[in-house]
Amino acid sequence: MAKDSHYSADFKHEWRKHEKALYLAKTKPQMVEVPAFKFITVKAGYEAFSECVAALYSLAYGLKMNLKKMANVPAGYTDYTVYPLEGLWDINEQAKKSFTGTINKDDLVYTLMIRQPDFIDESLFNEIKALVEVKKPSPRLSSVSFETLSEGPCIQMLHLGPFEDEPLSFSQMKNFAENEGLNRISKMHREIYLTDARRVSPEKYKTVLRFQVEPKAIA
Repeated sequence: MAKDSHYSADFKHEWRKHEKALYLAKTKPQMVEVPAFKFITVKAGYEAFSECVAALYSLAYGLKMNLKKMANVPAGYTDYTVYPLEGLWDINEQAKKSFTGTINKDDLVYTLMIRQPDFIDESLFNEIKALVEVKKPSPRLSSVSFETLSEGPCIQMLHLGPFEDEPLSFSQMKNFAENEGLNRISKMHREIYLTDARRVSPEKYKTVLRFQVEPKAIA
């Protein structure tokens, strides 16, 4: 595997330092180009949210720690900080058909994910997943997949505060898109959780919000 320019054996890759444009968003909307990245993903429901998050982190840290022990590491390998939890949010097909502008929580469908370094491939993922399933069994581990996802042109913004207040930030993002001559592609959006909701109060939550855009069609 060719060595990727994002990674080097000379330093520990820390996303907070080396990928600020994608993860340390500003509190005002901005354009960003998001290339294809690798993720471990799991489709979740509210009743299993915590179990799915635990399964993702078990695999994310399993990959990180087992790589440090390997005699023959992948090309381009360096130690790294585990990426933050992300969520890809959408509404179900029935809700899309009757959408009125207001989203009901019961209509939400989502996928949880944690990004992986470029030097990790599906073969290595499957190898470590089998080890983790033995050492830390979880009914949700079998549902975790390895995917490559691309977003392309997006508008993103750092939302500060409770999740319930996100519509205020999305409104700013929508106005920004219109002023830039852009259309939001779909109701789907991404959330990147920079704070742990179990450890901080809602007013201190930091969440990157992002949705895909495209130029408006010329009449």
